[in-house]
Amino acid sequence: MTPCPCGSGKPYSECCEPIISSGQPAVTAEQLMRARYSAYVFAEMDFIFKSTHPDHCQGYDHAGTKEWAETAEWQGLEIISTSRGGAEDSIGEVEFIARFKEKGIDRMHHEAGQFKRKDGNWYFADGQMVRPKPVTVVKIGRNDPCTCGSGLKHKKCCGK
Repeated sequence: MTPCPCGSGKPYSECCEPIISSGQPAVTAEQLMRARYSAYVFAEMDFIFKSTHPDHCQGYDHAGTKEWAETAEWQGLEIISTSRGGAEDSIGEVEFIARFKEKGIDRMHHEAGQFKRKDGNWYFADGQMVRPKPVTVVKIGRNDPCTCGSGLKHKKCCGK
């Protein structure tokens, strides 16, 4: 039993393989996203192309995408969130992080993927890279209450 690379915990033969190899339609946008990740792992570029919305196929580089998929060392998929994309929806969004090694360097692809249903089938339509959120630093004044919860002023507690 080969575990599915999508991280579902199911065997590949019961999870993404029927969608990739047998043409079983994905029921949800997330299910299609998981199948697309598994297709990259196994370099199933025909599925990647077929599961891309027809309005968004222009400029697809089959050979380049296949070479990249074959040379990457795939390390896992993390679904961050989904919005719509259910069995009754016509659009959906899946935010995910795909982790891989490229030329020995750890990489991650963090994207909010847009999915559309056409003729009853889910398709990948577009994706936007998710940028890291900026680190915010809250400056504590000397006379502010201490953040440790002691009830003392910062200067008399942790700010000594």
